Order: sequence, then C-alpha cells, then structure tokens
Amino acid sequence: MSVAKLDMLPHYTYEDYRLWEGDWELIDGIAYAMAPAPMVKHQNIATEIARLLANEIDEECEECYIAHEVDYKVSDDTVLRPDVVLVCDEIDKPYITKAPKIVVEVVSKSTAKIDEKVKFSIYEDEGVGYYVLVYPDELLAKVYKSNGERLVKAGDFREESYAFEVEGCVLEISFGKVFERFRR
Repeated sequence: MSVAKLDMLPHYTYEDYRLWEGDWELIDGIAYAMAPAPMVKHQNIATEIARLLANEIDEECEECYIAHEVDYKVSDDTVLRPDVVLVCDEIDKPYITKAPKIVVEVVSKSTAKIDEKVKFSIYEDEGVGYYVLVYPDELLAKVYKSNGERLVKAGDFREESYAFEVEGCVLEISFGKVFERFRR
C-alpha cells in the first residue's frame, strides 16, 4: 500500500478504542479486529500456562500476577491484548501500562504474521522480559528472552521445562505438562 493511501486511513487513539464494541487491538493508530473466539485447544493451552505460572508466583512472587486477555496500553495509539501476561506492581490499574515480565501469545494461522513480526517488534521495543509464542497445532513453544536490548531465542520447547527469572523469582513451566492432554 502506498504512503498516500496509508495517509487516508483514520488514525485512532485509545479514546476511540475504549468506545468500540467487540474485540480489537490498536497498532500505531490502525484498528485490527481480533479473530473470532479462539478454538478450545487455544484456550486450554493459554489457561494451562496461566495456571502453571499462577501456581509458581503464589509460592515465589507475591507482588506479581497473571492476567488473561487484558489490555496492554503501549501508547495512546497502540493497545494490545496478549493471551497471557505476568505483570508485577500494576494490580490496581484498569489496563497494563508497563512492559509485562512475560507475554504469551497462542498463535493461530490468522494471527501468525502479527504475533511473530508486529507484536514481536513492539514487545522487544517495550522491554518485555520474555515473549513466548505457542503453536497449538505443533505442540511447540518458542521462548524469547530479553538481553536488555532485544529478544533473543532461548529455545524451542515441546516436552522440556523452562525457568523464567522474574523479579528475583524463578518460575518454571513444563511445556510437556502444558501440551500433555493434547498428545493423547
């Protein structure tokens, strides 16, 4: 699309976004309709990851919490809605304003390009500690860890566990356990 055509598109802000019905994300002022409700497998995987992380923080990191499908207001014209996040010290806000420590996106065919490229870049620029892309059809998780400047791939996980270091806490997730019920 030419620059001239892009200039003709409306540029939306968070104030516009708040008034919309349905599920949307806003990236650089452009509205993106979210895919229809996620498939059961998608939701089950996101829920299992959230449950495992919540169990870990209950024991380790009392100042942190897990949230599903909550708005992350990156700027006035960018609002994302990750599948699962781990956030510290922002429990009383209506939306997340600081970079989450962990962001998990369960990738579908319709969201792959945005999750792998656009959101990856935004999360990297914002200083997200870990970005986890989960591929339900392949029963695969790709974990990226911030080195302070960029997100670097820590590995691909199917059966293995990964230890996330957050705020002096170590939160271990067994991806074998996350994917267990889908291997049957």
